[in-house]
Amino acid sequence: MKAVLDGVRVLDLSRYVAGPHCGMMLGDFGADVVKVERPGRGDDLRGSEAATGDDSLYSLIYNRNKRSVAVDYRAAGAAGLLLRLAERADVLVENFRPGTLEKMGIGPERLLAVNPRLVIARISGFGQDGPWAGRPAFDAIAQAEGGIMAMTGDRGGGPVMAGVVAMDYATGLHAVIGILLALKARESTGKGQVVEATLMDSALSFLMTAIPDFLRDGVVRGPNGNRDRYSAPTNTFQAKDGRFVYVMAVSDPHFANLARAMERADLLDDPRYGPKAARFENEAGIEAIIAEWVAGLDSGKVMEALLAHGVPSGMVARAPEIVANPQVRHRGKIVEVAHAKHGRVPMQGNPVTLSEQPASIRRGVPTVGEQTDEVLAEWLGLDAGAILALRSAGVIGSPSYRPA
Repeated sequence: MKAVLDGVRVLDLSRYVAGPHCGMMLGDFGADVVKVERPGRGDDLRGSEAATGDDSLYSLIYNRNKRSVAVDYRAAGAAGLLLRLAERADVLVENFRPGTLEKMGIGPERLLAVNPRLVIARISGFGQDGPWAGRPAFDAIAQAEGGIMAMTGDRGGGPVMAGVVAMDYATGLHAVIGILLALKARESTGKGQVVEATLMDSALSFLMTAIPDFLRDGVVRGPNGNRDRYSAPTNTFQAKDGRFVYVMAVSDPHFANLARAMERADLLDDPRYGPKAARFENEAGIEAIIAEWVAGLDSGKVMEALLAHGVPSGMVARAPEIVANPQVRHRGKIVEVAHAKHGRVPMQGNPVTLSEQPASIRRGVPTVGEQTDEVLAEWLGLDAGAILALRSAGVIGSPSYRPA
């Protein structure tokens, strides 16, 4: 059976995380994703803390299922070549600073003029227009300006950024959603359109009730540590063996099960802890009781008791525990991807599962410009002479590595 996006051509001009993640998601479901990179250097992320030869692990985990074409954006014929490639594409993904495509002479108006069916996904920090459009932005900046940092960390502590680039991932996924919607709309209209996804908008979408809390009630939400904002007890507790367990007894039935797991049914008759509202008011007291119980047992015994009584709970896992997790292994969510220079590279699989047309890895991670000649011949019908002329003119680069 054909992949869901089989036949969809994606011209990926993006770098760093959000754009490449968007392109990878499309590639995992069958799109032909052509990543355009600078000759020699490639995507900015390739050299970031290079841990595998010339490529960083960052670049490897965002670029499977793609082909790489090396184009020097500064060369005189680069814009013309990119326009020709865009004419053959269904989707173009870019995350340059707003206005960059326009300065290159290939803004949306020009692109849609040569290919009215093109879906153009523009990923940026704050949007293509407005007073902040020109500001440089990365994930952490969006976390700061979008309110995430102010709500992360311990109570009374300073702002803390999330341990992962959550805004980059979310923005990449929002771009994927927009692209799929635009492709669906094109089926009836025959026309492409511009899709926008921004780091700032993604941050706002993560704020839960913070906006209405303030605008309606004047409440400004701050950091809350590992506690839930509306119920108790919910927190991490350290076991005898040093491991941390997260316990989340958010409802009265959950708390009743927790009390039984701890062999403390007496807590259910205690007016400070029996009702949900009372537990929330006295969370420090109930947390101290749970902490004492957990501290007296190894984490495995704690989890065994909690799960036996149906208490929502989980170990705080790091990489060694995650890769050994039987559920992760059962679902096949750690995969190996081929790389021409470095063999097989383990990484996370695609989080979306389709029963009939699942994600698949058809291509490994390309080296810079590895498929330049192949793509120009296939997409544009260029022969060896025409490709050599582009290379001689400095428009395209040579592949940085050719497998033996």
